[in-house]
Amino acid sequence: MILVAGSANLDFVVRAAHIPAPGETVLGREFRTFPGGKGANQAIACARAGGVATAMLVALGDDAFAAALEASLREAGVALHIVRSRDEPTGTAFICVSDDAENAITVAPGANNALRSADLPPLDGATHLLMQLETPLETVTAYAKAARAAGVKVVLNAAPACALPDELLANLDVLVVNQGELASVAGAGGGMEAQLARLRVPAVVVTLGAGGCCARVNGQRFLQDGFAVVPVDTTAAGDTFCGALVAALARGAAWREALREGNAAGALACMKPGAQSSIPTRNEVRAFLDRQTTKAP
Repeated sequence: MILVAGSANLDFVVRAAHIPAPGETVLGREFRTFPGGKGANQAIACARAGGVATAMLVALGDDAFAAALEASLREAGVALHIVRSRDEPTGTAFICVSDDAENAITVAPGANNALRSADLPPLDGATHLLMQLETPLETVTAYAKAARAAGVKVVLNAAPACALPDELLANLDVLVVNQGELASVAGAGGGMEAQLARLRVPAVVVTLGAGGCCARVNGQRFLQDGFAVVPVDTTAAGDTFCGALVAALARGAAWREALREGNAAGALACMKPGAQSSIPTRNEVRAFLDRQTTKAP
């Protein structure tokens, strides 16, 4: 079983010709709301990847926004451990998506900040704990320590980026970052190889956008090329990668296979609008990978 501990937000999404610069007002077009939040996105990506049970520890407000998030998670087959905040509203995110599929996101954490160390459920049956940084850092650190003590693999997607305490890094088995997040966690000097060398985490995965991903796993290096797709909305592509990667590892897949599945799932997520609405199933990922194999010379 994979336990995801993290955030859930209702996303307010507007499409526009381009993302506003500081001080600029842009006239948008279509507006929709979507269930989102890094934790919830990754939980749904784990569940849709198939082959392993998924549960989520999440804090929600006592409001109408929470109902849409709960429904999306349950529909995907995610078992829920809900902390209900009476003082804070359900988290929200305000997203502008440009015509070239890039996005700018502002998150109002709300109830996500209510998650505390005492809220961690029993870890019986869990093989992996997957977390992000849209919940309090001290809570993430406490969960990592508890999971490590219980023999559960700890995976952290260090997003949004910030410097991480040594106590947290020492209890991670897998760290997933993009290039900007890698610089924030490891320090910007010396380029990617030097940054990776400064991290003592057994496995570090760096996502490279359209370029795919690379990983250092117990001293071994892996490089997975990206898949060519026509993007519609890149929201949740990184979250989808994380969920699919951890699900594959939990099923016992080798690292090379897990990275390939994660990359394929992330690419497919770019081809539909929204966050959780864009996350593919395992059958969709398999069909996509079969097509790539057929195309290969």
